[in-house]
Amino acid sequence: MSESRYGSALGLPLLHAGKVRELYAVGDDRLLMVATDKISAFDFVLEPDIPDKGEILTRMSLWWFDQLAGVPNHVVSTDVPQAVAGRAVVCEKLEMIEIECVARGYLMGSGWLEYQRDRTVCGIELPVGLQNGSRLPEPIFTPATKAPLGEHDENIDFAETERRVGRETAEQLRDLTLEIYRRAEEYASDRGIILADTKFEFGRRADGTIVLADEVLTPDSSRFVDAKTWRPGVRIDSYDKQFLRDWLVQESGWDRSSNVVPPPLPDEIVTATRQRYIDAYQDLTQQRFR
Repeated sequence: MSESRYGSALGLPLLHAGKVRELYAVGDDRLLMVATDKISAFDFVLEPDIPDKGEILTRMSLWWFDQLAGVPNHVVSTDVPQAVAGRAVVCEKLEMIEIECVARGYLMGSGWLEYQRDRTVCGIELPVGLQNGSRLPEPIFTPATKAPLGEHDENIDFAETERRVGRETAEQLRDLTLEIYRRAEEYASDRGIILADTKFEFGRRADGTIVLADEVLTPDSSRFVDAKTWRPGVRIDSYDKQFLRDWLVQESGWDRSSNVVPPPLPDEIVTATRQRYIDAYQDLTQQRFR
């Protein structure tokens, strides 16, 4: 378990400290989920923090939950201790489903890498002639395993998803994932932003209801692209932390294959990364961050 950033100020039992979030027990059936300002890349938590990142992601998730009326979600209250005000929510304690539910409407990231090799993504055959950043004929569900901390998630096909969680649950996850993606993609498109892909996590209530949980549709879980500059195969300006990843592998001198901790982020990279998170929030919600 990672070191807690807020435990001493909260006085609540810490249940889990992940790469960027902390979970605390609130009674028997509630959790306090805190978004820190930590940022991760290539399974390393980087230094220093990105100021305001946790608050930006929390605000964005809450905004999206409001847009997704009719989709059950885990938020119970935003009335949280002052020490984590603005960056935390009280949420339901759910039985989490151990599948990363990914929807892709565009061919990018690991999907592009697999397509170049096999012309498939998670076992789904795609048309010939697509480029990095191409829009797909229709959105696809491309699940992944939820790996332990420090390990990589692994893309799996739908048959493997059925084997892990059962056919009925797998179909529910697929249908919910694609429904939410289509709704969110329409919102983003109206604001001049492409939602290329996104990842959801779901949990289950005691009565069996599947509930949207964790953060949702933020730059940490989604790939947002400026529609004005989108050029498949040529130029893809993203709002997410790809900018930071590019600096790590192209300019920092760090060897990704070395398993050595990456170097500290320079001030200009921290500032520029923070601005990308703010831009994503403001452009999507049409609200000022400060």
